[in-house]
Amino acid sequence: MGQIKKQRKKYDTPAHPWQAGRIAEEGKYTKEFGFKNKKEIWKVTAKLKNYKVQVKNYIADKSSEQMQKEKDLLMSKLLKYGLIKKDSKVEDILDLEPRHLMERRLQTVICKKGLAKSLNQSRQFIVHGHVTVNGKKMTVPSYLVSLEEESKLGLNPKIPIVKEDPKSVKKGEVPVDGDLVKKETGPVKKEEVPAAADLVKEDKIKEKEVPKEVAK
Repeated sequence: MGQIKKQRKKYDTPAHPWQAGRIAEEGKYTKEFGFKNKKEIWKVTAKLKNYKVQVKNYIADKSSEQMQKEKDLLMSKLLKYGLIKKDSKVEDILDLEPRHLMERRLQTVICKKGLAKSLNQSRQFIVHGHVTVNGKKMTVPSYLVSLEEESKLGLNPKIPIVKEDPKSVKKGEVPVDGDLVKKETGPVKKEEVPAAADLVKEDKIKEKEVPKEVAK
């Protein structure tokens, strides 16, 4: 058997690690879109860069039939995600920014639709398999949601809170997994659990209460 081929990285790391402008911009993206690490930002940037490279190749060689087919496929793909409009020109793709793709990520769309209270909770729901896209479970926060799929997002009906009472899940009030456990078991009060020292004290009191005659 041959060796398993190592997958090539689909993104490029920054040429210089310490660039104040880039670091500040990545920090804003992380807070606004809830990225786990900067690698996810670089993947979005690389994807947008590939789109722009295709556009530049088409502009340089418009007479090629192959380039025309690739241009039509790219335009239809970006139109599906709502990144361009029907009357947009191919040159308009060069004006796109990473923010436009980040707004179409599943993690961001779930939070905007009110199915999660925050971006961190939205990521938790997706990774734990609680989110469905068109009836299918999706566990990838970076999945790009098309305009058609946006109306078909939902929570997995097997989640305990949804299974008990689907009407109880209101917009912006979806509980976290930890909250579900607390509701089922109930919070444990500190005074209800006796300490070991208290038990020893009770035993000593009982020994004192035993009459001497009985003890003899």
